[in-house]
Amino acid sequence: MTIKTFGVVGAGQMGNGIAQVAAMSGLDVIMNDIKTEFIEKGIANIAKNLSRNVEKEKMSEEEKESVLSRITASVELADMKTSDFVVEAATENEVLKLKIFQNLDEICPAHVILATNTSSIPIGRIAGATKRPEMIIGMHFMNPVPVMKLVEVIKGLATSEDTFNTTWELSTKFGKTPAVANDFPGFIANRILMPMINEAIFCLYQSVGTCEDIDTVMKLGMNHPMGPLALADLIGLDTCLSIMETLYDGFKDSKYRPCPLLRKYVETGWLGRKTGRGFYQYD
Repeated sequence: MTIKTFGVVGAGQMGNGIAQVAAMSGLDVIMNDIKTEFIEKGIANIAKNLSRNVEKEKMSEEEKESVLSRITASVELADMKTSDFVVEAATENEVLKLKIFQNLDEICPAHVILATNTSSIPIGRIAGATKRPEMIIGMHFMNPVPVMKLVEVIKGLATSEDTFNTTWELSTKFGKTPAVANDFPGFIANRILMPMINEAIFCLYQSVGTCEDIDTVMKLGMNHPMGPLALADLIGLDTCLSIMETLYDGFKDSKYRPCPLLRKYVETGWLGRKTGRGFYQYD
């Protein structure tokens, strides 16, 4: 199918990044969120990223303005009815995501593929909330979206080959490298990553090392570009907790039990970079 208009539900950290790469690929983009201020903040972040590209001479000022002109703001989910493909990038909350998909299923024409950027919730569960399970797929981008090359493409049990092929081709159009994952809790990326982050939090919890020492060991000893605790702050500690809970619920294995310190930080509102305080403090 030909995709000309691309819908993104959610203008936050992931949503505006997805909208940016879609607009940079030449698609018209509708970026939706529940409040105008969220949309404005998302577009401002896209403009900042593009301005950085102009400064680095990766694009011209005219190209930047052309990309921005292809992004339309929306605070009504019904606007998605004109999209050819929609990606949901809302908060990692299962109840919220299922509600969004139920509404999109009613709003969007029958030919429209509905993808989710979920990092852990089973695709089959999301598909089961709609009347088009064969057209539901996972399209898990990495953060920050404009920089990271990977897109994890997750097939549900009912996902059709046409849906998969279209999503794969769209990922490459965005300049990404897709990798296939089957529908298990956490898929590939977070089934491996989150237990590592959780274990790093246990090391802090049990005073095995300080934040700085734990991150230094992983950066210099394992050649990771960022330490696990700093990465958790970037992802959002609430998101990390949600993913660990999904893994623990899905596998019923104690190795996925969220660290009590992670839960305590989330309950306190220390969620990482987005709140100015997580395992580190931020201006």
